Amino acid sequence: MKIKEEMRILGIDDCPFDKKREKFVKIIGVVFRGSKFMDGVLSTKVRIDGLDATQKLIKMVNKSSHKPQLKVIMLDGITVGGFNLIDIKELSEKTGLAVIVINRKMPNLKKVKKALLNFSDFEERWKIVKKAGKIKRFLTKRGKFIYYQNVGVDDEDAEKIINLSISRSDIPEPLRVAHLIATGIKLGESRGHA
Repeated sequence: MKIKEEMRILGIDDCPFDKKREKFVKIIGVVFRGSKFMDGVLSTKVRIDGLDATQKLIKMVNKSSHKPQLKVIMLDGITVGGFNLIDIKELSEKTGLAVIVINRKMPNLKKVKKALLNFSDFEERWKIVKKAGKIKRFLTKRGKFIYYQNVGVDDEDAEKIINLSISRSDIPEPLRVAHLIATGIKLGESRGHA
């Protein structure tokens, strides 16, 4: 992959939600040029604890006018809307884009598996978790460890893209800004960490 300073990255995060009162959650995507500036905003909705996130994200990306310039999709974990899991291999294959998943902390897969056992379609959900691949630790240029998974781009290029997209925090700008917009829309003011 050719990595340029202003390569277009789509950062995706979900809005906060109240599981007891809501059935759907809004998903926000921001198109960023590296870590420099934002080019656009995308959105869709997914069912809380459903299994429609992969298809909804594919549709959101593929119908976007930004699609021809996009190179990478960045996700804040492989779940949105509670336990609505994203099949990152399918997302990459059906959009033609690399996918990089970022986590501030090492995901506790034992806890995830235990939580998923509460779903009647546990096997299907657990397959999506396993398909996401190995979780790797990476020391960013800011001196913090984060964890990532990648599809459609090798580890070396994924790490270059992560570093390229970090500027104001330990998390890539596309994810940081998607989080700020998502919390601001839902709560009236942005807060918290991506």
